[in-house]
Amino acid sequence: MASTETTPKTRKTDDLAGLEAGLDALDSVQIRRTPVREVLVKKVLPPIVAVALVLVTWQLLYWAKVTDEFKLPAPAAVWDSLTEMWRAGTLLSVLWTSVSRALLGFLLALAIGTPLGLLVSRVRFVRAAIGPILAGLQSLPSVAWVAPAVLWLGLNDSMMYAVILLGAVPSIANGLVAGVDQVPPLFLRAGQTLGATGFKGAWHIVMPAALPGYLAGLKQGWAFSWRSLMAAEIIASSPDLGLGLGQLLEYGRNNIDMAGIFLAIILILIVGIAIDLLIFSPLERAVLRRRGLLTKN
Repeated sequence: MASTETTPKTRKTDDLAGLEAGLDALDSVQIRRTPVREVLVKKVLPPIVAVALVLVTWQLLYWAKVTDEFKLPAPAAVWDSLTEMWRAGTLLSVLWTSVSRALLGFLLALAIGTPLGLLVSRVRFVRAAIGPILAGLQSLPSVAWVAPAVLWLGLNDSMMYAVILLGAVPSIANGLVAGVDQVPPLFLRAGQTLGATGFKGAWHIVMPAALPGYLAGLKQGWAFSWRSLMAAEIIASSPDLGLGLGQLLEYGRNNIDMAGIFLAIILILIVGIAIDLLIFSPLERAVLRRRGLLTKN
């Protein structure tokens, strides 16, 4: 008569198979395509509702006459200012003047801040010498650089780019330094064992491992670039510089045009949100997906 009892060897084999199956389940990341309806409900609808609530509250405050009309214009007045600029053909040129300056200044800051951050993070003497200076520069308001930049370079685009660089380079460099500090030492030793030293080690080991912190520094660097440019355009306005969003804001103040001021503020906010959604958010999702930290497409 055959025995129905399992032998110890069989039980061990079954336990090992179960353990391997569990580890395989942990290693595999279930990636699924998010349905369009779910995207609309979770990502598109909430900001639309938030904007609608702000507009309704704004309109109610206007109807309640909580202050003078020239201090708090109606949303319709801001819309009229927008349509007037569109019909005059100045809206896109104003946006392009500021956006092109900010993007070019940010790319220059990226080209300077990245090697500077690598140098500070990898060379102890350089870190001890200029590390605190970079931290101090990052906390210094960018508007403080406008006055000396005007005296050094005059009222021109070079002055604008200088203010952007002084505001953005420390953020990018410090972000990369923070990312490199979080790289496990084992990665660096493994790279050295494989011959990845010097530039090869920085390119193939340090930069990929420090990418999350580096991207955070880039986002902060863009924010500093955009704010530095707005400060420069507001303070150093000149016909030779063209009309940007900062100048538009300043012209509204000089003409006591609160609708124009609100329009400039909204456009500045829209540009900042658009750059984050179109550039930095896709980069972050790509990095997280490659590292298995994003379970949805």
